[in-house]
Amino acid sequence: MPDRCRLSLHIPSPRSRPGAPANFNHLVIPAAGHAPRPDSTASAATIRDLAYGLIRVLDENARAVGPWDPKLDPEHLRRGLKAMALTRVFDERMFRAHRQGKTSFYIKSTGEEAIGAAQSLMLARGDMCFPTYRMVSWLMARDYPLLDLVNQIYSNASDPLKGRQLPVLYSARAYGFYSLSGNVGSRFGHAVGWAMASAYKHDKRIAISHIGEGTTAEGDFHEALTFASVYRAPVILCVVNNQWAISSYYGIAGGEETTFAAKAIGYGIPGLRVDGNDFLAIHAATEWAAERARASRGATLIELFTYRAEGHSTSDDPAKYRPADEAAGWPLGDPIERLKQHLIQIGDWSETQHADLVEELTAAVRSATKEAERVGTLGQSKPPIAEMFEGVFKEADWRINEQRRELGL
Repeated sequence: MPDRCRLSLHIPSPRSRPGAPANFNHLVIPAAGHAPRPDSTASAATIRDLAYGLIRVLDENARAVGPWDPKLDPEHLRRGLKAMALTRVFDERMFRAHRQGKTSFYIKSTGEEAIGAAQSLMLARGDMCFPTYRMVSWLMARDYPLLDLVNQIYSNASDPLKGRQLPVLYSARAYGFYSLSGNVGSRFGHAVGWAMASAYKHDKRIAISHIGEGTTAEGDFHEALTFASVYRAPVILCVVNNQWAISSYYGIAGGEETTFAAKAIGYGIPGLRVDGNDFLAIHAATEWAAERARASRGATLIELFTYRAEGHSTSDDPAKYRPADEAAGWPLGDPIERLKQHLIQIGDWSETQHADLVEELTAAVRSATKEAERVGTLGQSKPPIAEMFEGVFKEADWRINEQRRELGL
């Protein structure tokens, strides 16, 4: 047999590591307004290019341009800005609380606030979101009580979830926010099943779900897309590509081979790749996908192209695996600053108003935190032990009653 070349295994590696300068030269960022906007009922096969481009509305001068401009009124934009700014303020306060030993765990949303805020304000109250842990801006946009958030994070006696969840794994059915799970891949399967049930019952509600780009490498992702495609589930499936999983970069999940939006093509559903730091673009793409779902045309996969500016959680140190200045070099900027500048550009906001807003939100978060701390922080107070027996069965069986008796409850 003739001699053959030795094989070599390709190991994906990020372009920059700690100590090196940030490098985003490989990214191709299309101009805002460049992507065409097809009808929401278009065949998935005819709009494949949208999975490889980037839907953008806000240009470098903070103007809304192109066919995807959702033409939102200033009041709607201000509500979005407030939800995003409140999320940023809340994150900073809770991060400090963790460092002070008041909670066991926290996850920031920094750089991704536009996603939850835009989609929460766009979708109907009856729709259901199956979120990841960086989606608290969804709740902020719907005026979820800050005190309940803090009590849940502190796991104190007033925790609305009665100690049944880890901090930041919120659950708020009345706000269209399905219980969070540390097993992120399960979000897609649950959302598809919920949406299928809604369609089966001839309901009007649709579902939306979020995972990180790393989760696309897991079986849950592909199983969910199969069911969503086959049964035309009225669901919006969002891959939040924030460039980093816990400590591995997007290339480990195949992000250098193709876009994550393009993974929809093999399942016969539309894939949209969207600027995840552009509130208007996110709103517009979500509206398009919602129109499609409500018309019984099935699912849409949206890749939200963004950047995780902080660590994965309080247990993570990003300085160990990426350049210290990488977040500052992200070419799509800060979502809060971009929306703020757009409102200023159209004459409906100012730097003074924004400073006043941040001050007002800071005071609100401080007040909620102090009230929660009067109940207790981590380990200082806990939900009653008897709560563990509630909500297990519709009617307590003999085992529950026996366990209660053994504890003297």
